[in-house]
Amino acid sequence: MNVSVADTLIELAQKIKTNPKPIRNFSAVYHFVLAGKEGGTYEIKFANDEATYRLGATEQAGCTLELSDENFIKLVRGTLNPAAALVTGKLKIKGDMGLSLKLQTLLYAYQSRPEKAGN
Repeated sequence: MNVSVADTLIELAQKIKTNPKPIRNFSAVYHFVLAGKEGGTYEIKFANDEATYRLGATEQAGCTLELSDENFIKLVRGTLNPAAALVTGKLKIKGDMGLSLKLQTLLYAYQSRPEKAGN
């Protein structure tokens, strides 16, 4: 795996800082419990039109997602289908399902997609 969990989180935070519109007025804390080489609990907090992250859980999470470090990177980058991952056991969700759906929408807003021809 060439890209690390930390690199993925830094990239996501930079994209949000550049364009906070998709998270405007949204506040939530998520925990990602990751297995694998970069395993551990990562906390992402959306508040005040920005995203912060840290290794370790310091606040109560509204939603906790459990998956491998590799699948976390795929989820953030848009190459892992969350519904399929849930059905196949690659992803487990605890807590507010509404927040998990909101996270999917937010991640989609920040995923790199090929430019349309002519742009």
